[in-house]
This record gives sequence, structure tokens and C-alpha cells, in this order.
Amino acid sequence: VQLQASGGGLVQAGGSLRLSCAASGRTFSGYAMGWFRQAPGKELEFVAAIRWSAGTTFYADSVKGRFSISRDNAKNTVYLQMNSLKPEDTAVYYCAGGPRIIVSMIRYPSSYDHRGQGTLVTVSS
Repeated sequence: VQLQASGGGLVQAGGSLRLSCAASGRTFSGYAMGWFRQAPGKELEFVAAIRWSAGTTFYADSVKGRFSISRDNAKNTVYLQMNSLKPEDTAVYYCAGGPRIIVSMIRYPSSYDHRGQGTLVTVSS
């Protein structure tokens, strides 16, 4: 399984970005796909996740109402639409995927078998 994240960049506070995670190597039915982020000097933090088959979504409280995760089955791609960005959203964002992740574990990075390289998001004030 390969996960390729893209779409990061520099944006002003209040702006928007859309991250993409192109997945390849297998079919992802039964998988959960997640986005995590890591700011300088901080631990890896859960941002959002989606169950590939059902489309059920999960969000960290810090991004709820501002970020939206979705997937495109035809393109095997997961998106993270980020609106109303804040300077505290600055981080390297990673996409991750794993099979048969139960809901109670979906926010933990260790639950995912695969992680792509990160993409840097910088939000200026």
C-alpha cells in the first residue's frame, strides 16, 4: 500500500486548502483512512478519519465544523478540505490507512498500518 499526500502550502489565516491522499496497492474496502498532523515540538495529533466503505466520518474537536474529510472511490483518493484555517493548524499533515479499525481506536496513529509522507501546511496570522 502506498499513500501519497499533497496539497499543502502557505495560506493566510481564514483561508482554505484541500489536501489529497492518493492511495494505491490494493482495494480499500474495509479500510479506514485518517489524517494526522504534527506541529513542531508536539506529538502526532488526530485530525479526521473516514471509513472507506460506509463513508462514516470522524473529527477532532479542534477542527469540527472547519474541516471536512471525503473520499473518491473512482480515484482511490481521500481529501481533507480545510476552511477557516488558523495559525494553530500549522503542521505537517499525514494521511494513514488501515484495515478493520474499530471506532474506539480510529483516533490513534498506532491503529493504522500505513502512513504516507507528510505535506506541510503553514497558516500565517
